[in-house]
Amino acid sequence: MTVDPLLPSILYGTAWKEERTEALTTLALEAGFRGIDTANQRKHYVEEAVGKAVQASIRAGRVTRDELFLQTKFTHVGGQDRRLPYDPKAPVATQVRQSFDSSLAHFATDRLDSLVLHGPSLREGLAPADVEAWRAMEALAIEGRVRLLGVSNCDLPQLRALLKVAKVRPRFLQNRCYARTGWDRDVRRLCVEHDVVYQAFSLLTANRGDLDQDVVRRLSADTGRSVASLVFRFAVDVGMLPLTGTSSVAHMREDLGALDVPLDRRHVALLEALAG
Repeated sequence: MTVDPLLPSILYGTAWKEERTEALTTLALEAGFRGIDTANQRKHYVEEAVGKAVQASIRAGRVTRDELFLQTKFTHVGGQDRRLPYDPKAPVATQVRQSFDSSLAHFATDRLDSLVLHGPSLREGLAPADVEAWRAMEALAIEGRVRLLGVSNCDLPQLRALLKVAKVRPRFLQNRCYARTGWDRDVRRLCVEHDVVYQAFSLLTANRGDLDQDVVRRLSADTGRSVASLVFRFAVDVGMLPLTGTSSVAHMREDLGALDVPLDRRHVALLEALAG
């Protein structure tokens, strides 16, 4: 897989934080996160507050815009509530542009690093609206307004379908990652074949039962590392770009620190085979 030196090793996810969004994003930037994931979907995100935190941190000299990796998402009407960032009666391509322009305004910038299609509009396959949205996203990339494109909440057949129709290929696939599926093994394999970076979210919350097994607790005790540290380091070692959405400053620092020490190959293999 091609290594992009501008990609962070871990992303800070800003979903489900509501009135704490700005403060927690600020704390994440202060802790050392340089990759921020959000979405222009008021149902689960407060992107405007994320943008305020980023702007304030830049003004304060804590970070520069060039140090940051800013990722947002376009969400179809079906995934939104009534607080829409676009005209729901407009063509999908127009909705994409309106949503993206709103995101730029939130961050007070003229470019973003990544724009992700926030899931296909159907449970199975791709709808014409998904292809229309992707074509509009491709146009933004060609115009130089966004550097990279991606898709999220996408299964293996949907990713295959997108790879077939895409003129500008997806650089990212962001999924909730379950140990019981071999950490989304089949999807990750296709990602590697097509130079797509697998962004993994809910690595801890989606796998509480599996991570509570004796074998994981013993590994934590033997290595002197927390389960969270093991999981985030494991994710990086197998080629994922993990997300963490922790609200704890101590855990923010712990998650960042987890990236400093690679795991032994035996430990990686143990976690890889945990439940899949």
